[in-house]
Amino acid sequence: MPPKKPRQATQQDPPPLPAIVALKPKPQPPQPDPPKAVEPIETSSDPETTEQKPEENAFFQAVGIIVGDVAFEGEKAEIAIGGKQYPLFYAPRYKKGFAALKLNIKANTPTQRLLVYPRITHLPGGKPHQVGFQVVGFEGKNGYLRSVGLEDFEFNLCGLWQFIPVCKTPCITVLKNFTEERLAYIKEAKSDRKVAFMKASHIPILWKDAPVKPFRFNPSLDKEQQEQVWFVGVKARFLPGRDVFGFVSLKLPPTAKPPKYLKASKEEKLQVRRAQSQPTKPKEKAP
Repeated sequence: MPPKKPRQATQQDPPPLPAIVALKPKPQPPQPDPPKAVEPIETSSDPETTEQKPEENAFFQAVGIIVGDVAFEGEKAEIAIGGKQYPLFYAPRYKKGFAALKLNIKANTPTQRLLVYPRITHLPGGKPHQVGFQVVGFEGKNGYLRSVGLEDFEFNLCGLWQFIPVCKTPCITVLKNFTEERLAYIKEAKSDRKVAFMKASHIPILWKDAPVKPFRFNPSLDKEQQEQVWFVGVKARFLPGRDVFGFVSLKLPPTAKPPKYLKASKEEKLQVRRAQSQPTKPKEKAP
């Protein structure tokens, strides 16, 4: 079914800028973020063999701006938003940038404006999901975050619009964008690192008048009979009172052809889970 025309006018923003950090990391091969945990490697179909081409300049993305009082306790940090505390994280290659944030707080004020990736942890058994943020950069004296084109608590979210089994709220699923460099990296990486590197992020979003339905998997239907999965791009606002995101405006028209991506196979995920669940053998004492 072709998407119906959205009730809210499309707001076209300039293309998102690359992530900016306080201190640029040294160039190095792509690493899992954070490093933890596909052979076979799944990618979206070759765009040259599909009937519909992906939207130009479309790519998977989840990035935004938050503001609040940041507090450090040792190497750990939290930000206070709306009377709630949210953990802050950083990628290992951005450790110096995270340290620069700590120095900036000491020299100025705990109230900080941060450029972040949302980190959502979904839990089984009907438990509520947990929200954290990975710090990419912070507002310095030069005010460079103004050039990102986002207001406080606004996020650019681009991904697959769907339900996942452990969340009642539909999500925008952000997958790892395909590049030849990343493909070369995962071909050489160990299975647990591959799975961690390709881990998808499922961002719960309230979108009342969405122009297309979120995909919901039906186990009683064959793959060919399942509903259409749509790739969407929206601007959304973080709602700390509910720990979800709320739709603000449409950035990209829904399309049935997403950009190329990398995704771990179910078989490899299962293999890694089994390996992680096995008890660690005690080390033998030297004679």
